[in-house]
Amino acid sequence: MAELPDREKLLRNFQRCANWEEKYLYIIELGQRLPPLSEEAHNPKNIIQGCQSQVWIVIQRNEDGIIELQGDSDAMIVKGLIAVVFILYHQMTAQDIVAFDIRPWFEKMALTQHLTPSRSQGLEAMIRAIRTKAENLG
Repeated sequence: MAELPDREKLLRNFQRCANWEEKYLYIIELGQRLPPLSEEAHNPKNIIQGCQSQVWIVIQRNEDGIIELQGDSDAMIVKGLIAVVFILYHQMTAQDIVAFDIRPWFEKMALTQHLTPSRSQGLEAMIRAIRTKAENLG
């Protein structure tokens, strides 16, 4: 399984894409790089409400206080968006996640203006859920 890039490399890769078709293909590729989510984790407790697709996100804090995220979706683009969010939140504590404004990164990638309204709402729902769960862990 290929590693996910860091934030800066993600941004550079997005900027290298010539058009939106390439960006969508890159988003799908990122989703394919996510480690598989266990069958047990595909449960109602981990479902993110507000997404048109099925989205499961698991949040745990490791012994160093770093939040570890795992996720899956039944839609390829959405799974890729999960990967983008996970890259942006990588190696953060619960407090870091709550304090971090992820939206400027989406603007730098020119991501939000190319998503359908339902995908944008789903992306917002994912971010809200991760921040809320991180707050509860913090």
